[in-house]
Amino acid sequence: MIDDHPFALCLTHDVDRPYKRFHQALYYTLAERSMDHLRSFFARENPYWQFEEIMALEDDLGVRSAFYFLSEPGPFASGDPLDWVRPDTWIQQLGRYDPTDDDIAAVIRELDDGGWEVGLHGSYHSGDDIERLRQEKEQLEDVLGHSVRGGRQHYLRMNTPETWQIQAELRLEYDSTLGSSTDYGFVYDYGLVKPLSESFTVFPLTLMEQTLPDPASRPQAAWQVCADLVAEARENDAVMTVLWHPRYFNEREFPGYRRLYRRLIEHAQDVGAWIGPPAALLDHLDESTPGTTRSSLAAGTETR
Repeated sequence: MIDDHPFALCLTHDVDRPYKRFHQALYYTLAERSMDHLRSFFARENPYWQFEEIMALEDDLGVRSAFYFLSEPGPFASGDPLDWVRPDTWIQQLGRYDPTDDDIAAVIRELDDGGWEVGLHGSYHSGDDIERLRQEKEQLEDVLGHSVRGGRQHYLRMNTPETWQIQAELRLEYDSTLGSSTDYGFVYDYGLVKPLSESFTVFPLTLMEQTLPDPASRPQAAWQVCADLVAEARENDAVMTVLWHPRYFNEREFPGYRRLYRRLIEHAQDVGAWIGPPAALLDHLDESTPGTTRSSLAAGTETR
């Protein structure tokens, strides 16, 4: 139990691609057989820019979340010519954005000023490259004006425990990469994980929105998964961490996901959950009464 809260719900958003590109429009058009994805692209809309909508929704509910921003290197950053011709290198460049660009930098500062957490979304190859992750962290911190405390690796791509060791060496306090993009649930137990020491915390990812039944065609099934996870979290004093990518708040292209996110939060509020971003939960646990500490919520020192 977290003070008088039966469980915690941590809200996170990975900012992968805030600008929609043609390859994305084509992919979702073919995958979902819906022309809405191409229509919005050719209408010169920016359907993936959902920051204001998310802030308004969460502000209305009185909650805050974490936004993890990428600071990806360019295709020639490694200096290795073999990297320049690798398909996965160029795939990662499609839709790439720069956190120092005026619009992105402005929204980063707006989020921070408004009480949202801004964290690091480590790029595709950074999980085993301390210098690359250091550069990405420092660039984001330059925009933000202070240090970041944690985040998640892009595509959930990491090596254990090496990635955690790199993150800890860079003085990150937590990571929320441990999880799945194809399934949901409390795979790594119900608490926080301490893989290295008491000073570094892992928030296992409980639910990514894309693992759910489609809330447009199967709304009750999608909601039942969320309700069941909340019930399981409540019964086990759990820390439940969820990921909703910003593009899924675009109701025209991803109908049902925004409403489902709101319903999830409202339901968690109704049953007494603590709700917020991971860094705020760490602070809350540090400030809480004796017996409700980070270590008391830790599942252990090793993952399984």
